[in-house]
Amino acid sequence: MKNSYLDGQIAEDIALNYLRDQGLILVQKNFHSRFGEIDLIMMDGITTVFVEVRKRSSGIDSAIESVTPSKQRKLIKAAEYYMVKCGFDIACRFDLIAMNKNNQIQWLKNIIN
Repeated sequence: MKNSYLDGQIAEDIALNYLRDQGLILVQKNFHSRFGEIDLIMMDGITTVFVEVRKRSSGIDSAIESVTPSKQRKLIKAAEYYMVKCGFDIACRFDLIAMNKNNQIQWLKNIIN
Protein backbone atom coordinates (compact mmCIF):
# COMPACT_ATOMS: atom_id res chain seq x y z
CA MET A 1 0.00 0.00 0.00
CA LYS A 2 1.35 3.39 -1.00
CA ASN A 3 1.51 6.20 1.52
CA SER A 4 0.48 9.31 -0.42
CA TYR A 5 1.44 11.64 2.45
CA LEU A 6 4.99 10.25 2.50
CA ASP A 7 5.17 10.37 -1.31
CA GLY A 8 4.10 14.02 -1.16
CA GLN A 9 6.76 14.85 1.44
CA ILE A 10 9.44 13.18 -0.67
CA ALA A 11 8.28 15.10 -3.75
CA GLU A 12 8.42 18.37 -1.79
CA ASP A 13 11.96 17.59 -0.60
CA ILE A 14 13.05 16.87 -4.19
CA ALA A 15 11.43 20.12 -5.35
CA LEU A 16 13.05 22.05 -2.51
CA ASN A 17 16.52 20.75 -3.39
CA TYR A 18 15.92 21.52 -7.07
CA LEU A 19 14.84 25.10 -6.34
CA ARG A 20 17.77 25.63 -3.97
CA ASP A 21 20.08 24.49 -6.77
CA GLN A 22 18.45 27.19 -8.91
CA GLY A 23 19.33 29.83 -6.29
CA LEU A 24 16.04 30.18 -4.43
CA ILE A 25 16.03 30.40 -0.63
CA LEU A 26 13.52 28.58 1.59
CA VAL A 27 11.35 30.77 3.79
CA GLN A 28 8.83 28.19 4.98
CA LYS A 29 7.69 24.67 4.15
CA ASN A 30 4.08 23.49 4.46
CA PHE A 31 2.39 26.74 5.47
CA HIS A 32 -1.10 25.86 6.70
CA SER A 33 -4.08 28.18 6.88
CA ARG A 34 -7.83 27.76 6.95
CA PHE A 35 -7.75 28.42 3.20
CA GLY A 36 -5.34 25.64 2.37
CA GLU A 37 -1.67 24.75 2.36
CA ILE A 38 1.26 26.22 0.49
CA ASP A 39 3.90 23.55 -0.09
CA LEU A 40 6.94 25.85 -0.27
CA ILE A 41 7.48 29.55 0.25
CA MET A 42 10.78 30.65 -1.26
CA MET A 43 12.65 33.82 -2.12
CA ASP A 44 13.90 34.43 -5.65
CA GLY A 45 15.88 37.62 -5.25
CA ILE A 46 13.35 40.09 -3.82
CA THR A 47 10.33 38.11 -5.03
CA THR A 48 8.43 35.80 -2.71
CA VAL A 49 7.52 32.61 -4.56
CA PHE A 50 4.60 30.43 -3.49
CA VAL A 51 5.32 26.96 -4.85
CA GLU A 52 2.82 24.18 -5.46
CA VAL A 53 4.42 20.73 -5.84
CA ARG A 54 2.54 18.11 -7.85
CA LYS A 55 3.68 14.58 -8.64
CA ARG A 56 1.67 12.18 -10.75
CA SER A 57 2.55 8.65 -11.83
CA SER A 58 0.71 9.34 -15.09
CA GLY A 59 3.18 12.07 -16.01
CA ILE A 60 4.08 15.73 -15.90
CA ASP A 61 1.10 16.83 -18.02
CA SER A 62 -1.25 15.18 -15.53
CA ALA A 63 0.52 16.97 -12.66
CA ILE A 64 0.10 20.31 -14.44
CA GLU A 65 -3.57 19.65 -15.21
CA SER A 66 -4.23 18.82 -11.54
CA VAL A 67 -3.85 22.49 -10.59
CA THR A 68 -7.48 23.34 -11.23
CA PRO A 69 -9.04 26.82 -11.05
CA SER A 70 -10.39 25.84 -7.62
CA LYS A 71 -6.88 24.91 -6.43
CA GLN A 72 -5.55 28.17 -7.83
CA ARG A 73 -8.14 30.16 -5.85
CA LYS A 74 -7.15 28.30 -2.67
CA LEU A 75 -3.47 29.06 -3.29
CA ILE A 76 -4.24 32.75 -3.78
CA LYS A 77 -6.29 32.93 -0.58
CA ALA A 78 -3.63 31.08 1.43
CA ALA A 79 -0.92 33.39 0.05
CA GLU A 80 -2.98 36.49 0.85
CA TYR A 81 -3.45 35.19 4.39
CA TYR A 82 0.29 34.54 4.71
CA MET A 83 1.11 38.08 3.57
CA VAL A 84 -1.40 39.64 5.97
CA LYS A 85 -0.25 37.45 8.87
CA CYS A 86 3.39 38.34 8.24
CA GLY A 87 2.68 42.01 7.60
CA PHE A 88 4.09 41.86 4.10
CA ASP A 89 3.15 43.89 1.08
CA ILE A 90 5.45 42.12 -1.30
CA ALA A 91 6.08 41.24 -4.90
CA CYS A 92 5.15 37.60 -5.33
CA ARG A 93 4.47 34.92 -7.88
CA PHE A 94 3.03 31.43 -7.96
CA ASP A 95 5.17 28.62 -9.39
CA LEU A 96 4.49 24.96 -10.00
CA ILE A 97 6.92 22.09 -9.74
CA ALA A 98 5.41 19.20 -11.70
CA MET A 99 6.96 15.73 -11.51
CA ASN A 100 6.40 12.37 -13.06
CA LYS A 101 6.89 9.00 -11.37
CA ASN A 102 10.62 9.11 -12.17
CA ASN A 103 10.99 12.49 -10.41
CA GLN A 104 11.65 14.36 -13.65
CA ILE A 105 10.83 17.99 -12.98
CA GLN A 106 9.19 20.73 -14.98
CA TRP A 107 9.29 24.15 -13.30
CA LEU A 108 6.54 26.49 -14.42
CA LYS A 109 6.92 30.05 -13.22
CA ASN A 110 4.10 32.52 -12.63
CA ILE A 111 1.26 30.06 -13.18
CA ILE A 112 -1.38 32.44 -11.80
CA ASN A 113 -1.75 35.91 -13.27
